[in-house]
Amino acid sequence: MTVVRTRFAPSPTGYLHLGGARTALYSWAYARHFGGTFVLRIEDTDLERSTPEAVQAIIEGMNWLGLHHDEGPFYQMQRMDRYREVVGQMLEAGTAYLCYSSPEEVEAMRERMRAAGDKPRYDGTWRPEPGKTLPAVPEGRKPVVRFKNPLDGEVSWDDVVKGTITISNRELDDLVIARPDGTPTYNFCVAVDDWDMQITHVLRGDDHVNNTPRQINILRAIGAPLPLYGHLPMILGADGEKLSKRHGAVSVMDYPAKGYLPEAMLNYLARLGWSHGDDEVFSMEQFCAWFNTDHLTRSAAQFNNEKLAWLNNHYIKQADNARLASLARPLMEAQGAQFDGAPDLGAALGLMKERASTVNELAESAMLFFRTPQPDAALVAQHLTPAVKPALSQFAERLRTVEWSKEAVAPVIKEVLAAHGLKMPQLAMPLRLALTGQLQTPAIDAVIVLFSRETVLARLQNFL
Repeated sequence: MTVVRTRFAPSPTGYLHLGGARTALYSWAYARHFGGTFVLRIEDTDLERSTPEAVQAIIEGMNWLGLHHDEGPFYQMQRMDRYREVVGQMLEAGTAYLCYSSPEEVEAMRERMRAAGDKPRYDGTWRPEPGKTLPAVPEGRKPVVRFKNPLDGEVSWDDVVKGTITISNRELDDLVIARPDGTPTYNFCVAVDDWDMQITHVLRGDDHVNNTPRQINILRAIGAPLPLYGHLPMILGADGEKLSKRHGAVSVMDYPAKGYLPEAMLNYLARLGWSHGDDEVFSMEQFCAWFNTDHLTRSAAQFNNEKLAWLNNHYIKQADNARLASLARPLMEAQGAQFDGAPDLGAALGLMKERASTVNELAESAMLFFRTPQPDAALVAQHLTPAVKPALSQFAERLRTVEWSKEAVAPVIKEVLAAHGLKMPQLAMPLRLALTGQLQTPAIDAVIVLFSRETVLARLQNFL
């Protein structure tokens, strides 16, 4: 059985976007499912647009998601000698040739074809054929190297997402595989890399469909085996348009900054183009066990921020409180949180995480435990009534000796309410104001024991 080898091969011209992250996830999971190898390759031959910062952004995004590669990263710019070697072999074998047509001449060819209603393409002026006499080599002009694409027949492959795709070779012209300065071009590099790295399965966005027949023809010309291809539909915004910045964040690394957990993003991306029955929430271990290409969808997926937020809330509720504290603490420090003598941060976050969609929301909501309460005077006057004051004083007295646990404090609250003929809100609201300065908090018994006994007694004394 063939050992599965997949690859993720981004061009470092910007951040790792959501579509790229989904491609990486599917390629990674496919390799994991079959016990294969996941390769990271950086396609950095676009010297004008590729930057070290973009490379770093891609690797950071992969690391945040936990999509760790088994081999690589391989950089195309470090493989120039290998590409030149293959170009030389193709020239020698007659599957490539030197072309001295200038860019202006090529554009004129294409313009004539457009005018005639034909598909614009290179007309084969320098393509060697039996019995053909080539033009004289222009003095001082450096040639490009063109691939000798088959003139007839078709390129056909069974796409694991889209089904059988067939392209006529007459639709493809003789692709430039090396520029005048010798640097190779994209489709040629990809074909050589997939051959050298023994890639068996290529999952990528369907914007690459037009590249695939060119790469297949090159692979055949150099005697390389063909991988299986699968072209994933694009991700659209909620309005059905191509996902862009106007829909919100499109860079993966915008999401940790917004308070999303990687497991939520992975779970959400997995469902953008693939399904396993009605399962909505699953771990990456489950995903890798389930994932194959049979249930990849052919239609474009729509990115839904509300669904992602729902999933993120689920994973926040599942998350270890210490982990949440490590994420929330820097955000709270930036807001002036006072941690000295304050409640345990993890415990506080544990109280608040039920309703938080992001870590940022969670950090914001937990600030009420880490600021000196400054209740609004009007609210104090409204809730600290003459009928409530004696009950509050008695409750404070009882708190001096009660065991400091939610289970012990809850019955004391009920006793005081019964003794003074009050309902829970009449006592809970002034307690909330005294301890946090706010009327909206989790259950009051849980809030009380989150603080130290000394803090609670001091705040009640100040309040009364």
